[in-house]
Amino acid sequence: MNAPSNVYWLILPLVVAISLVYTASRYESWPVIWFRSLRLCLWILAALIGTTAVLLLVNTQS
Repeated sequence: MNAPSNVYWLILPLVVAISLVYTASRYESWPVIWFRSLRLCLWILAALIGTTAVLLLVNTQS
């Protein structure tokens, strides 16, 4: 039953790909794309971690 825990590792490349494509559609300079993409990637991961923490907290309260 290790399969469900390994699914979460697929989130990392997905977040990186989404942030790169979104940022590349907005800017043309590669240094700007890399910097803004890294920043967006961190924002998305922070939102996912925060949401997960809140859901785990709500789940353990019962």
